[in-house]
Parts: sequence; structure tokens; C-alpha cells
Amino acid sequence: MEHLLDNPIYYALKSGHSHISKGTDEVKYYVEDITVFAGLKDNAQENLNTLYQISPAESLFVFFSKTPVDIPGQWKLLTQIDMFQFIFRGKEIPMADASGITELDLKHINEMIDLVELTKPGPFLAGTIELSNYTGIFVEGKLAAMAGHRFFPGPYREISAVCTHPDHVGKGYALKILQEQIKRILLRLEIPFLHVRNDNEGAIKLYQKLGFEIRTDMIAYVIKKKA
Repeated sequence: MEHLLDNPIYYALKSGHSHISKGTDEVKYYVEDITVFAGLKDNAQENLNTLYQISPAESLFVFFSKTPVDIPGQWKLLTQIDMFQFIFRGKEIPMADASGITELDLKHINEMIDLVELTKPGPFLAGTIELSNYTGIFVEGKLAAMAGHRFFPGPYREISAVCTHPDHVGKGYALKILQEQIKRILLRLEIPFLHVRNDNEGAIKLYQKLGFEIRTDMIAYVIKKKA
């Protein structure tokens, strides 16, 4: 039987995020203003054809696969990203110091989008904040670092949008925010996981320091409907 984390987007859309999903039983995607991710029961061309048929014109989607996928001709492949999927294997809840951490909400959206555009941790739209628990650190009134939650194929909860402004890298902000994120997930009796580019050596070392272990390789495909 397939593990939930082998297909985290699909199982999130079937369970924890079913209230913000569209599509069919086998082909699902998030409501357009939340995020651009799609989840397919399997990544066969039949399901990619169905996604093309049921989604709005010029839609752009990101979907994950453990193995390479042939993209049908009606889709334009914009890029693919080789990643590691990490799962938390730590034995204790981090003793996180929450001082200086701010709960991010709608009034912070523009700053959050600007930081994501600068650092490129992954897709982030104005409605993505609805996926919950976005926190940040401000320095001299400006957002210096942030992270939040994304996919929720319960009982697994993904940490995402982990990013630090280049002017503040190396100051421990990402570590502090990640400890807080891990603590929140564990206190809900859920299991943290995340994804990272497999060439991002600095992030990989940080995640391993925090108690994450590589679970599997994963490929992110970014595709757009042709006219």
C-alpha cells in the first residue's frame, strides 16, 4: 500500500485540505487563490489529461512524483526540481524560544510575497497564508525570515516557505523559526515533514541538525496548459 508521503499533495487534498480542493476523486488541485499545487492518484498521462480538461485555461500547476513522468503534449513543462523529502525523527519536542517571533497574518502578505520572490523557496500566493501557522522574525520593522505550514496529509504536517532575507542569513533566524514550527506540530500529535532542493546543502545540514532525516527522493514538476 502506498505511503501517504509518497503522494503528499494528493492525500492532503483528500483529507486535511479537502475543504479547499477541486477536481475528481483521482485528480485534485487547490482552490486557485490558495496555491498552485495539484495531486494525482497516480501520475499516469490519463490523469494529467483529466487535469487539463477540468482546470481553467492557462492554469499553472506543480505536482510531485517519486519517479520520472512523461508530460503529455498539451502541457508545457516549465521546469522540474530534484528534491529530498525529509521527515522528523527527533526524539524530543524542541525547547523553542518564541521571543521575537511574530504571528503573520493578512496585513503582512505583501512583505511575505516580497521575501518569497527574493529567496524562491516555492510558490506562494496571497491566499497561501490560509494553510496556517505562518510565523516570522522582523528586524528594524522589516520581515527578515519566515516559515509556515503547507500540505496536511494527516497525521503528517509539512513545514514550508522557509526563507531568510540574504542580509540576515547566518543569524540563526531560520533555526529559531523551525524549532517553533516543529514544536507546534508535535504538540498537536502530528509528524513534521518538508521538502528541499537536493543541492541546497546549507538547508539540508540545518534540517538534519534539527532531527530530520531523508525519507525519499522527490521530483517537482512545474507545468502550464498550452492554449
